[in-house]
Amino acid sequence: MRVAVLNSDRCHPKKCSQECIRYCPRVRSGDETIVMDEKTGKPVISEELCVGCGICVHKCPFNAIHIENLADELEKDMVHRFGENAFRLFRLPVPKKGKVVGILGQNGIGKTTAINILSGHLKPNLGRWDSPPDDVAEYWKGTEMYDYISELFAGNIKVAFKSQYVDKLATVDRTVSDFVDNEAIKKFEMEGIADRKLGEVSGGDLQKVAIVAAMAKDADIYFFDEPSSYLDINYRVKMAKEIRSLAEEDKMVIVVEHDLAVLDFLADSIHLIYGKKGVYGIVTQPKSVRHGINLYLSG
Repeated sequence: MRVAVLNSDRCHPKKCSQECIRYCPRVRSGDETIVMDEKTGKPVISEELCVGCGICVHKCPFNAIHIENLADELEKDMVHRFGENAFRLFRLPVPKKGKVVGILGQNGIGKTTAINILSGHLKPNLGRWDSPPDDVAEYWKGTEMYDYISELFAGNIKVAFKSQYVDKLATVDRTVSDFVDNEAIKKFEMEGIADRKLGEVSGGDLQKVAIVAAMAKDADIYFFDEPSSYLDINYRVKMAKEIRSLAEEDKMVIVVEHDLAVLDFLADSIHLIYGKKGVYGIVTQPKSVRHGINLYLSG
């Protein structure tokens, strides 16, 4: 399976000699392996015709092209693709009732895409970016994901989401106490900032507000993207205990976390995501936490 990705932000056809087309051996033999898109003015690479020689990759003066050869078996596992020569994600983590499922991987390989799909913010196109299927749940028929995906996109699953980008809260013209009730203010020791505007508090305090606001929602599944960022060690432990308490109430919990010690304490199982930044990401089958972390550290 050939994966050809063009980084459109880096590609500047007017500032180069279109080396990707000029030096492509298939183009020189008469095939339309790489052509210029009339609308965008940028090259389009045919993955069916590409032989994976990598000449275009090395000749591009802007390092805008990536060609990868993946196992053919992965094609049936493609969950989402952002365009013809764009990033694609293979497989998804599996939420489980009463469990905290961790997601671990480098930046830019699909962690956010995965949780955006699982939270219903992004409907998977199963690789058919140009003609997305209406009933995506059919793809998972016969698997443990079928019921979850069916109910999610039917609007029957309530979702709480704590974004990675807590700094956006600082733009909201409200106080901490508008987001956090008195009980949570005491539990997370936020009495000193309760009446302050969100734009006036630190990144760590914004993180606490975001976590508590998500936990306060009555949801079936909770997503926490990088919950330990900006927090000191004491609050990381407290945060982890509170998130674990949601699973003890038989809720589904998904956590994306880079702090391995926090993830080890927090999660019941983890999915690794590996791949190449901006090109593709592959979600593994669930692993025990220690085994998954060791695999991650070993590369």
